Amino acid sequence: MDPRIRNHADILVDHCTDLDPSDDVVVRAPPVAEDLAVAVAERVGEVGANPSISLQSERATQAYLRSSDPDDFETPEHRLAMMEAADAFVLIKGDRNTAEMSDVPSETLAAFRRALQPLQEARMGKRWVGTQFPAPGNAQKAEMSTAAYEEFVYEAVDKDWDAQKDHQQQMVEILDPADEVRVVSGDTTDLRMSVEGMKTVNDYGEKNLPGGEVFTAPVPDSVEGEVLFDKPLLRHGREIHDAYLRFEDGEVVDHDASKNADLLESILNTDEGARRLGELGIGMNRDIDRFTYNMLFDEKMGDTVHMAVGKAIAETVPEGRPRNESAVHTDMIVDMSEDSYIEVDGEIVQRNGTFRFEDGFEG
Repeated sequence: MDPRIRNHADILVDHCTDLDPSDDVVVRAPPVAEDLAVAVAERVGEVGANPSISLQSERATQAYLRSSDPDDFETPEHRLAMMEAADAFVLIKGDRNTAEMSDVPSETLAAFRRALQPLQEARMGKRWVGTQFPAPGNAQKAEMSTAAYEEFVYEAVDKDWDAQKDHQQQMVEILDPADEVRVVSGDTTDLRMSVEGMKTVNDYGEKNLPGGEVFTAPVPDSVEGEVLFDKPLLRHGREIHDAYLRFEDGEVVDHDASKNADLLESILNTDEGARRLGELGIGMNRDIDRFTYNMLFDEKMGDTVHMAVGKAIAETVPEGRPRNESAVHTDMIVDMSEDSYIEVDGEIVQRNGTFRFEDGFEG
């Protein structure tokens, strides 16, 4: 087996989920990522934890969704029971075909997400990590050879995560005590939001591997202005280009896209919370230096900001503060490399992708 796969597995078990003997861990992977699932299982055995390994076929899920009546969807109680009983989860992504779900109606997908929301809630309360196996379908979507994509993935995963944590902590210390954030990019994005009382999280490869961002939650009714997400979003095999949102009193009151605007509308119509922002994230992983149509990587790129409509991540919202609830959490990206800045409480802290604590910053 490729030693890089074993190293990937070691990071997942030892750094990300920090498994102890007798922990019950669920490992879920697609068949194309079986090698990584095998390496994780081997490491879990060495630790002395108890795995449940599931190789889930997206083709099978597509067939189920295509043949189902969305009105019949219910929360699968047997899966929920496993979620609630487990101590940790390792969720591995990888595609032979990134467009496998593209012919499932948007309304069906939205109904399915709502039915699965209790599972997501249960998982978020555990130790968990999501990661990427460098599968051929993802390499093709990134317009890279399989070998080049493997190198890209493993370089992003195999980092000095303690050093990355220290680098990102500088932004956490700026954002965590802040009251207001403004994001400006060209003449298409000017968005203000309150983050007063919210918590800023330093993602250094624990719940996401690779990590490489800091993120927080806006006060739900505080978001004002407009944003053009100029990086494409790949959602269920379909691309949304140039997603545009305009907010008033925290709610999306106007939206559009140059491609698949109907899919964007379907996401926003999932439930009431899908029309509000649940996350503001700032990419800080400089080893992720190209766009690959994979949000796990793309949102971590330096020179980017991402925002998610829908569910706010529990870690970012202290008890007693308003938290946006939704069955969706859909990230979208703004390129901040040119004619852009982030302003925190009236002070510019990043301009054209460079932070004020980095060489080359021009305030």
